[in-house]
Order: sequence, then structure tokens, then C-alpha cells
Amino acid sequence: MQETKQSAMGWIRATWIDIVWLLFILGLALLPPIGEIHKQITLAAIGVFQFFEGTLVGFLPQRGPAYSVLIKIGLSTLLIDHTGDVGINSAYYQIYYLPIVTAAIYFGPIATILWTTLASLAYASFLIPALQEYELTAEGAATFATRLLFFYLAAILVNRFVIANKKHVQRLQTLSETLEQTNLQLRRAEADARRSERLAALGQLSAGLAHEIRNPLGVIKGSAEMLAGKLKDAQPLASELASYISSEVNRLNALVARFLDFARPLSVELRPQCVTDILDRSIDSVQNQLPNEGVKVQKNYAANLPQVLADEQLCERVFVNLITNAYQAMSGVENGDKVLRVSVLPESANGAYGAGIVIEDTGPGVSPEIREQIFNPFFTSKKDGVGLGLSIVAKIVDEHRGWIKLEDHPGGGARFHVFLPAQS
Repeated sequence: MQETKQSAMGWIRATWIDIVWLLFILGLALLPPIGEIHKQITLAAIGVFQFFEGTLVGFLPQRGPAYSVLIKIGLSTLLIDHTGDVGINSAYYQIYYLPIVTAAIYFGPIATILWTTLASLAYASFLIPALQEYELTAEGAATFATRLLFFYLAAILVNRFVIANKKHVQRLQTLSETLEQTNLQLRRAEADARRSERLAALGQLSAGLAHEIRNPLGVIKGSAEMLAGKLKDAQPLASELASYISSEVNRLNALVARFLDFARPLSVELRPQCVTDILDRSIDSVQNQLPNEGVKVQKNYAANLPQVLADEQLCERVFVNLITNAYQAMSGVENGDKVLRVSVLPESANGAYGAGIVIEDTGPGVSPEIREQIFNPFFTSKKDGVGLGLSIVAKIVDEHRGWIKLEDHPGGGARFHVFLPAQS
């Protein structure tokens, strides 16, 4: 029952101005000639149509406005015909303002003038029967011409106001969209600032810990190697355990080195670079490291790409990391479905012009639960990962005054978008 009521209400699109129109028409009905039934029926028809006009235009957005003006001209002509002994002298001639104003609201200046001309011709048609019985005096002609001129004056004024109002609304919409985009950029900048603060704090902590850990690791490794050498023949098992200690120390040293890479301030040497050359070397490097993965690489490089300001080695490190992650993400996928797509297009972002690099794979993708944390340091979804790879990537891109983000990928898989500014 509730759905039926809501559906029925959807057919009626009335506003407060429609209520005002109905009150206006009710006032006309109470004026003489009150006993003229045709007049009252015509006024009722005008009121009903005015009330449902929005529905007509909603159902027929292209032709509805024209139908609306035509119907109002016809109803206005009927009203004039049934009021007054001679239609041309009817006191209700101003009812033609209704279709004229409607046309001024719905149409542009030229169409408004054409519709006003049609309404004027409908009113002027009452001259034909009147001239058969009466003579048109100079005063009568002047009065008739004045009425027609006021029709056009009302049409032009209303149309001008409507056009100005539409332009104002359009400017407000444009301003609203600009503010929304600015707020989005501000939120992104705030997020980047918070991430940079976290990276700086964690970098200092990591650097301190790494230096403190390296010293005892060196002692442990040296002691383990000495034990392994002395016990090699006398106690083979103890010598083997000592070698395990040495190998694990080497693994810890590698991990500490990655911590230091993350914590150490980057020395970025920006020079104009061809980003596609760096990408090609990065792809070749990963293919040489993982030759048996069976990944099909699709490249889409736009022509006339700008040179970006970049540190060649650091940028190659960024792309190698992203491409390696893509290869590893597709490791469980059938060979025929392993596709790495690398695209480069000219792009503008935050008032800067440069190159947009998109690296996408056909792996399982990144779950929504971890999307917001994927660039945070020490966060990883890999069993043997330490969560510094993408953090270092983000840090390098930030140093290039660019940005990196993980975008939605309708086809599945992960889609990383990197922007690097061009040389000015």
C-alpha cells in the first residue's frame, strides 16, 4: 500500500508556484462572466494542466515544453472566445501571457520570440470576425498593437531573467565542483603529509635500531665463523649449527640494510629522462630475474611523451619493485592469464604537467581491507616480507614531487598509478 501511494505521488510534480497559479485561476473564475460555463471549464482545464505540466515535461523532456506551450495557447484562445461579446475586446486577453511566459522559461531567445509570435497570431485571429461587424479605428489599432508589443516585452524580460539565472546556477555548479576537487586535493595532501611524518619518525627509529643491531650481529657472525672453523673436524654437528648461525646473521644483515635504505635520506639527482626507457630496462631486469614465470607483457606508450625530471636509478628501482610485485602476485595464476600491462600517457595533476605511468596485473588484486595501509612501512601481506618495498617506492616518488596510488581495477588484479612531473 505504501509503495502504491509513493508511485501515485510520483505522477504529480507540483511546486508552490503551481499553487499560486491555481489561486490566480480561481480568482479569474470568480470574476464576471461567472455564469459562462465554457469559461469556467476552460479555466479548470488551464488549472489542471498547469498542475500536471511538470509531469508532461518529465515524461517528454524533448517535446514536452513545445506541447505545453501549444496547449496553453489553445486553452487561452478558447477562454478569449467565451469571454466578451467580441473576442478581440475580451478583458481576459492577458491570459496569453501564460503561454508566452512558459515559452520564455523553456526556450532560448529566438524560440521565445517565435512562440510569442504564434500566441500573438492566435490573439490577432479574433480580428477577422470583429472586422466583419465593426470598423477598426486608429485608436483601436494602437491599443491592439500596444497589447502585442507588451507580449513581446514580457517574453524578452522573462527570457533574459531565466537565461541569467541559468548562467548563475551553472557558475555555482562549476564553483561547487572546483571546491570539491580542491577539497579532494587538500585531503590527499594531508594524507601525504601524515604519511611523510610517519615515515620520518619510523625512519629515525629504524636507523637507530639498525646501527645498534649491526654491531652485535658482526660479533655474532665473527664468533660463529671461528667456531665453525675450529669445530669442523672435531664436532661436525656443532660446526654445522655454527654455519646456520652465520647464514641467519647474513639474512639479518640484509634486513638491516633494507631498514637503512628506508631510513637514510635520499640523495635525488633530477635530470630530464625518457620514462619509457627506464620502464623497458625495469621490465627486462625483472624478466631476467624471473624468466620462467610465463608473464605476457603488454606495453602502451603514447607518442610525444614529455621528459620527466627523475633520478634514473631511483626510478628504475620504483618500477622494478612494482613489476616484481606484479609477477609475484600472478605466480598462482595459469600462464595464459598472466598479463602485465604497462601504460604511459601525458598527464596533468595538481597544476603540474608530466607523465602518468600505470602498471596493472591480472593477479588476485588487493583486498579492500588493506588498501589504505599498503604504503605504510612494515605492513605486508607476504609471509616472508618486511613491508618496506612499497614504502620505499612511495618515498622515492614523493622525493620526485610526484604521487603514487592504488586504483580500482574493474577487471581484477592490482593497478598502480604513478605520476612524475615533467621538466618545466
